[in-house]
Amino acid sequence: MNYRHAFHAGNFADLVKHAALLRLLSELTAEGGPLTVIDTHAGRGLYDLAGPEARKSGEAEAGIVRLMRAGDAPAEFASLKRSVLALNRGGEVRRYPGSPWLIAEALRPGDRYLACELRKEEHDALRATLKERPQARTLNADGYAAAPAEAPPNGRVLVLIDPPFEKPDDYERIVDALVAVRRRNPAAQALVWLPIKDLETLDAFLRDLEDEVDAPMLVAETRVKPLSDPMKMNGCALVLVGGPDLSGPLAEICGWVAQALGAGGGARVYPLTPQ
Repeated sequence: MNYRHAFHAGNFADLVKHAALLRLLSELTAEGGPLTVIDTHAGRGLYDLAGPEARKSGEAEAGIVRLMRAGDAPAEFASLKRSVLALNRGGEVRRYPGSPWLIAEALRPGDRYLACELRKEEHDALRATLKERPQARTLNADGYAAAPAEAPPNGRVLVLIDPPFEKPDDYERIVDALVAVRRRNPAAQALVWLPIKDLETLDAFLRDLEDEVDAPMLVAETRVKPLSDPMKMNGCALVLVGGPDLSGPLAEICGWVAQALGAGGGARVYPLTPQ
């Protein structure tokens, strides 16, 4: 597998995912008992935007760098911007926080975080990134299998699923993992990130979710360009499974990214009703 998120860190899709994740974590940690977060595809947790991968792609320049300079971004991006400012000490944006960094920062002392990463070199970097976070644990393993095995059968659980989508069975394995996690803990919630290349692939996945997962679901689509080339990532989608109603915040996040960072795209947020 040759995917490395270092090429894509801080791009438009990261802005959508991370702003939404931080808003969700804010809701879940505002009240209630201990929270367990399981991240199935954690990556290395912290990215060098001055490195050769990020500089080659230029995606961060078109994403997080533009967000940090924007004066019209909605308040839903404030938490992400604060994290980026803190990492870069208010100067030029050279480092970008991945989901592990953001999750570890957001959790309370009694919460727990399991970050799974299959690639050994990425896991080694992840472990170094989180070494001073006492509530965090890393696992060099297949996150799809680890999530149901590690999910506590009781209590509050959030599963973040954000695979690289390099394998043809990723969509099927997401559904299988969600079914297995909720079989173990029926109250488990999830946030799933997906690329949008063509609507048929996304719609087929959503139909499978409706058929297999018995939970309220909210879909947020962000399209930064017309869906004219199914070989390219024309946008991204988030599916919130069993979580709080974030339709308003997600509409603000997706709408701003589509309008400010896209060309000819659009955004929409809508519920899914399980069959």
